[in-house]
Amino acid sequence: MGKSGLLDLEKHFAFYGAYHSNKINVLIHTLFVWPILFSTLMFLHFTPSVCDFSDKVSFLPCGLFGHALVFNLGFLFTLIYASFYYCLDKKAGSLAALLCFACWVGASLLSNRLGFSLAWKVAVAAQLICWTGQFLGHGIFEGTSSFG
Repeated sequence: MGKSGLLDLEKHFAFYGAYHSNKINVLIHTLFVWPILFSTLMFLHFTPSVCDFSDKVSFLPCGLFGHALVFNLGFLFTLIYASFYYCLDKKAGSLAALLCFACWVGASLLSNRLGFSLAWKVAVAAQLICWTGQFLGHGIFEGTSSFG
């Protein structure tokens, strides 16, 4: 028995395929979707922690990640996306979930290293470039609106 509704992978592919038939537009989406996630996680890195595990992870060497990996909205966002991808398809979803967590770790470490001001500038630039690419891909190569 197949999955239905939100967890129906075939339905998601059919919807995606209806708006993404041009190979160049698909390539644009392939290149820009993960940087959009990464830069979103850079924004969310600066949200407050939802819980403090600092006393529970004292076994980690001091300064291994410093205060970079925080269980905040970025982590929750990543956990929700990773879980959704895993529920869609266990094999491909496991890879997507791994990529989501890799983005969270990378975005957290980079944001921590750059600091609030520079990290936000980098994330805003990435968002502007990637979303512009998405819109142009639809408008120029698909001849459709990005919003269907």
